[in-house]
This record gives sequence, C-alpha cells and structure tokens, in this order.
Amino acid sequence: MEFIRACDDVAGAVRDAITGMVGTPEAGAYVKMGADGTPTKKIDQVAEEIIVDYFTCHPFCRRLISEELGCAEMGGENGTIFLDPVDGTYNAVVGIPFYALSIAYAEEGVVQAGYVQNLATGETFYAIRGRGACLDDRPIRVSGVSLLEESAMSVYGRKFDPTRVQMIGRKIRRWRLLGASALELCYVGCGRIDGFIDVRGTLRVTDAAAGMLVCEEAGGTVSDLEGNALVFPDEVSVGRSLVATNGTVHNKVIEYLR
Repeated sequence: MEFIRACDDVAGAVRDAITGMVGTPEAGAYVKMGADGTPTKKIDQVAEEIIVDYFTCHPFCRRLISEELGCAEMGGENGTIFLDPVDGTYNAVVGIPFYALSIAYAEEGVVQAGYVQNLATGETFYAIRGRGACLDDRPIRVSGVSLLEESAMSVYGRKFDPTRVQMIGRKIRRWRLLGASALELCYVGCGRIDGFIDVRGTLRVTDAAAGMLVCEEAGGTVSDLEGNALVFPDEVSVGRSLVATNGTVHNKVIEYLR
C-alpha cells in the first residue's frame, strides 16, 4: 500500500499542475517527439516531469519506463514502473473530462500493483496482485452480464480493416469509445462496461499495465485477439491489440473476432 499512497501523492501534484491547462491551446502545444513515436504535448511533459522528479527523490524502482521519456534509471534496488502521465491526451487538450494518470509497478516482468486516476474527477482505481481491486478504497467487481446482446463494450480501431469487428459490432447492445484505455480497462473492472476491445495494435505497456491488473483483480479476463496471454515488451515503441472482458463473455468475443 505504500506504493499506492505514493501514487496518490504524485497524482495530487499532477492535478494541481495541469488543471489550469486543460482545454487550452497551451495544453496541446507540441514539445517533441516522444519515445513511443507519438508527439509529446505540453500537458504530457508537465505531468511527466512531476512524476519523474517524485520517483527520483523516492526511489521505489530501479528503472522507469514512460511514453514520453522512454527508459530511465531511477536508483532503486529493483522493480520497474510503467508510466503514462496523461492517458487520453486528446481529451485533456480539448476539455473532455476523461483522461488519466496510469502507473504500474512490476518485478521480474510481473505487474504487482496498478494505479489509475481520472485526473479530471479524482476518481481512483488501484489493484495489488492477489488482493483484489478498488475504486476509491471500495472493492470492485466486473459485471455479471452473460449475453453479448445485453452488453456494452468499448471497441477501438483506427486505420484498420473493419471486417474483424463487424460481427461483434452486430452482436453487442451498446458500442462505446471513451478515449482513455487505462480508464476503460478499469471501467470493465468495476462493471460500467462489459468489455474493451482494441484492434489497433498500438497499445503499449505504459497504456495498459495498470488497467489490466485492475481488470483482472476485479475478476475480468485480458488476452490478445486470439484469446492467448497478452505479453508486452518493455519498449514503448511496440504496440499490441487487446481484449478485456468480464470473463463471462470472453470466449464468445474472441470467437466473433476470429
């Protein structure tokens, strides 16, 4: 829980720093090309610098991997932090209140703790491996929906052949696309949606590591598009596709995606 408390501290500092920028041209000003191969905006840089400074002074990990910075040695004895300082940058830039800080802590390639805060609202999800997942300190659980015809799912695709999602799109009841993958994984975990499907092949470990643990510790299932275990490299320039569900409908979703 010490790691979760540290994340609370750093999230508060980030919110204080970026709140006045949200929805302004300053937030979306181009700074540089990030390590993940996408443009770093001013709001990303401000958030990342605060977080990196914090974990430099409080060495929770041996190295930190972030979308903007890439990989940095942090001085701790062991462990890796995967960081997305602002997941859903576009939402933050235009003022849509759905963007998040995502932080995961891993040891020997296994994520042990995950933290995701909606920076617009302060709503906070976290999970510790083997100890369940919480929303604002209250235990959460995935939905009990068992029929695709009654399900709500977030389905992502960009510059792709839509054929793969056409069948699932015809079966689900509600199609949502909210714009921040880390939060959407957590929304599966707390039962607000029944699944999250991303066929873009662009999700990185920094996007997904924390939210995946929240989803799984809340009873959900996360896999690749074939239903196999999803493995991310420790490299922010490499993306993956992902399926996360409440578990009950997972096999059916995979069947329709094939």
